[in-house]
Amino acid sequence: MLSPKNRDIVKCIAIDDEPFALEILADDIHKISFLELAGVFSSALDAEQFLQNNEIDLIFLDIQMPTLTGTQFLRRLTAPPMVIFTTAYEHYALEGYDLSIIDYLLKPIPFERFLRAVNKAFELHLLKIKAETPKIVTEERLFFFIHSEYKQIKLFYDEVLYIEGLKDYVKIYIKNNTRPILTRMNLKTIEGKLLESQFCRVHQSYIVSLDKITSFQKTKLLIDKQEIPIGRRFIDIFKAKYHEA
Repeated sequence: MLSPKNRDIVKCIAIDDEPFALEILADDIHKISFLELAGVFSSALDAEQFLQNNEIDLIFLDIQMPTLTGTQFLRRLTAPPMVIFTTAYEHYALEGYDLSIIDYLLKPIPFERFLRAVNKAFELHLLKIKAETPKIVTEERLFFFIHSEYKQIKLFYDEVLYIEGLKDYVKIYIKNNTRPILTRMNLKTIEGKLLESQFCRVHQSYIVSLDKITSFQKTKLLIDKQEIPIGRRFIDIFKAKYHEA
């Protein structure tokens, strides 16, 4: 989750196989105060590897590239950030909007047109941050939102028992709910939505609510009669947080 200090910054990367086009795009990005350029890539494959370990809010993406086109690259991402296509070809526009991009810029890109596109991205970014920021409600109960079954669902932190990761999806187990809530998100992303003081990653596939634990042993813990494994590399952090909770 973004801290108040950097919440208004849109972290972005640019991908284009033409060095001159990439240089111009980077220069335009540096002119915008709310954009932070985290990297430039001449290959979509290099960008894909970068995204595996870095969280990005926005991608400026060329389409016609060797080895992997922009549209192919975008379809490979399980939880893509905002995307603005930057291309010399008009005929990809319909496919681009099918992929839920936020704008489509034709080269050469006038700076005024570029500015309109990034302002749109900035507005969407602020709306997303507002939706993800925990809010104080009655009795100071905090909540967050997730997207599931084509709608936004509000979940209270104190009702979450544990979360199970399933590659591109997570299952969120809620108190008094017989069925978990399924959402298209990886475990790392949802971990960023949770309150660090109340939740702990205990396994490659599990995050648990610390105050819902009824007992634990060296390699497993118990929540609501459900046995959850504790991974070896998570055990020390878990013990420290659990005794502090």
